[in-house]
Amino acid sequence: MTDTSTDQPGLDDFPARSRDKLRYGDTDRQGHVNNAVFSTLLETGRVELLYPGDGTTMSDEGAAWVIVRIELDLVGEITWPGSVDIGTRVAKVGRSSVTMQQGLFQEGRAVARATTVIVQMDDETRGSRPLSEELAERFRALQG
Repeated sequence: MTDTSTDQPGLDDFPARSRDKLRYGDTDRQGHVNNAVFSTLLETGRVELLYPGDGTTMSDEGAAWVIVRIELDLVGEITWPGSVDIGTRVAKVGRSSVTMQQGLFQEGRAVARATTVIVQMDDETRGSRPLSEELAERFRALQG
């Protein structure tokens, strides 16, 4: 994503979308949602993309995902009560990694953007593992 909040993509710019309901416990002393909760909301979007709930998974057998980098820009406050829409898209598919871009929106207003790099890790060796060509193609289909 770009460096200026005016260049924040809209929810329609993301091929994968999720929604999370806010809890009263998500708020802080200032009455808005605590900044740490933003990362949890982004996690919802990533997990729903990686494990779509239809019995499939976006990882190769015997592998799992780990986050190696996350960059989060807070561009607006989130208030309770309500919900947050989460947009997720794939920005880049590497040899063993995937770079995702995400946006958080409340009532259509952009409140955050993030770039996350995840690496496929082999369950046995605990080291990075190259993506199969089939999996890489599935991720490329989610590029926005």
